[in-house]
Amino acid sequence: MTEHFDALETREPEIRAAAQFARLRDILRTARQTAPALADRISESEIAALTDAAVLARLPVLRKSDLGAMQREHPPLGGLCARPISQVAQLFQSPGPIYEPGIDAPDWWRLARALHAAGLRPGDVVLNCFAYHLTPAGHMLENGARALGCTVVPGGIGSSEAQTIAAADLGATAYIGTPDFLKVLLDKADELGRTLSIRRALVSGGPLFPAMRAGYGERGVSCLQCYATADVGLIAYESMDADGAALPGMITDEGVLVEIVRPGTGDPVPPGDVGEVVVTPLNPDYPLLRFATGDLSAIADGRSPCGRTGLRIKGWMGRADQTTKVKGMFVRPEQIASVLTRHPEIARARLTVAREGDADTMRLAAECDGSPEGLVAAMEQSVRDVLKLRGTVKLVPSGSLPNDGKVIDDTRDFDS
Repeated sequence: MTEHFDALETREPEIRAAAQFARLRDILRTARQTAPALADRISESEIAALTDAAVLARLPVLRKSDLGAMQREHPPLGGLCARPISQVAQLFQSPGPIYEPGIDAPDWWRLARALHAAGLRPGDVVLNCFAYHLTPAGHMLENGARALGCTVVPGGIGSSEAQTIAAADLGATAYIGTPDFLKVLLDKADELGRTLSIRRALVSGGPLFPAMRAGYGERGVSCLQCYATADVGLIAYESMDADGAALPGMITDEGVLVEIVRPGTGDPVPPGDVGEVVVTPLNPDYPLLRFATGDLSAIADGRSPCGRTGLRIKGWMGRADQTTKVKGMFVRPEQIASVLTRHPEIARARLTVAREGDADTMRLAAECDGSPEGLVAAMEQSVRDVLKLRGTVKLVPSGSLPNDGKVIDDTRDFDS
């Protein structure tokens, strides 16, 4: 059993769910008074009925494209921030552009929990190598580290030699940043003949490959990763066993409700299936109800061996935004979902876009036991109606499509 950040991490799931939904109802009731766009998204009666995940799943998702459009219509934050701009400490920009608020409050993005799970403690000197310019990443991690009682060296990105020298001179004991930049710093220290005291690391923003993690371990650095976004803060994080080894899966943060839905829809997938991560942060300042991250993951079975009882996901498994263009027309996952709503006997389907000679082709593989008469022809007509393009349909046995969250698989080689 490892040391936990607080008692919230070991609650029984039923107690956690009841507390989280009670808090969500309180947040939404209050925020409806000051966030006009939120008031448009959910009524008082819907809030009162919001008692469990099944009810939450009936509400519409909020996508980045929706958020961008709302911000253009009601700048700068789309009418979703429950505080006046005069009480917002920082405004950040992400690609899109999408703008996010920052509030001057301890651990506002909730990253301290992930840092604690990675072994950081009060008194650590932390080299923060996330970007500080426009993007919130650097501020998010610094906010969490300072709430934990750490001293932060705001390194930002780049300048590997200067950062290595600073880390050595200042006795940095921990690193936060992207997975690969840590290797750059360790290699630079060897090149300069400097000794680094970094023994713990929390990384994000890129893949932490097993060989990379093992390599850091061989150099005396225990490295864990977390999953966070600029919009909602911490979503999930890794933990370790009593010997400091990373445990499988990522534990969802106590301050969020996480769903895994079929890409292009808001419908939860069965446990274990890959789908899009949808997050409802329990944040009274910026309550993004059912925010679709565009990332793919899946629910992991069981509880973590570390003793934390929260829902676990399998980590980042790709992007859910599989929009492509065929014959000058955009084809989106939500359109495939619209096709399937016309044919409820089909549980899952995947559209494969290919190139044959000089022509684009589309084939929709649909899981169905048996071959109901007329179903293929009816589905091909639905494809034409919804996508405004012709495509073929092939029925395949249930469970035969890969469990990777893909709804659209574009196999065309654009380099040849």
